[in-house]
Amino acid sequence: MTDEEASQAATAAVPADDLASIRDALLSWYEADHREFPWRETDDPYEILVSEVMSQQTQLGRVVDAWEDFLDRWPTAADLAAADRADVVAFWSDHSLGYNNRAKYLHEAARQVSEEYDGEFPRTPEELSELMGVGPYTANAVASFAFNNGDAVVDTNVKRVLYRAFAEIHNADDPDYETVANALMPAGESRIWNNAIMELGGVACGKKPRCDEAGCPWREWCHAYQTGDFTAPDVPTQPSFEGSRRQFRGRIVRLLGEHDEMDLDTLGHRIRVDYTPDGEHGREWLRNLLSDLSDDGLVQIEEGNDQITARLQ
Repeated sequence: MTDEEASQAATAAVPADDLASIRDALLSWYEADHREFPWRETDDPYEILVSEVMSQQTQLGRVVDAWEDFLDRWPTAADLAAADRADVVAFWSDHSLGYNNRAKYLHEAARQVSEEYDGEFPRTPEELSELMGVGPYTANAVASFAFNNGDAVVDTNVKRVLYRAFAEIHNADDPDYETVANALMPAGESRIWNNAIMELGGVACGKKPRCDEAGCPWREWCHAYQTGDFTAPDVPTQPSFEGSRRQFRGRIVRLLGEHDEMDLDTLGHRIRVDYTPDGEHGREWLRNLLSDLSDDGLVQIEEGNDQITARLQ
């Protein structure tokens, strides 16, 4: 895909004026706070390949101990290549890592690196795909995270994010996830970008969205957040809107649109019948909602004379 085609693909889904802001918002969100996984702290292609194979259909929290134990036993591709395959399979089974064929393929891939590539991992997705058991997704992930030399990673989580975020994807009969994902990714930044968008899908935009709780950086542009439709390819039923933060955010915006300004308690009593200033759904809860809306550039909060007021920006 040429740079011009990438730009056209991105602007088809995202207004051109917003593209830089969308990229910066995601990367800033990721760099400020993200889950710590040991394979995110290395650029060793062998260690990353092991993590990718182990992570297939296995929760990441369960992978950490197995990954560390595996590397303690076979710290390099050469060590794994020299191991007895039965020992590798036994390790895989003992750690409940799924299909034992993955252990066999990983062992064979290590042998290929040692014997066919003189111990040096290939660096591009195309070359990495020549390793046993390494499909296009895994090859691209290793190229991205080890060599910063990959395309955009498009897994289930990333598809969910793109489907929800951009109306162009949501409304397409046959969404072109790969083209849009690659157009969104800043050139030459596959390592941090792919980590960031996968983190977004894993933390904020899971099957049950946590947009406000996780401080999703794309709320301002997100089609799902604006419409309340959080369906996705792997989420066929929509989470309940009744009683959600989205519902009360919408009520706040509508009320402030009808009034020049409102003080905190008056607003609280108007948006929910069980509002009590010091209760569970009281001033602190309401101020969090207003803070989210302020961060999104929708609401202005003013404090003074022992009173807090809110108005639309």
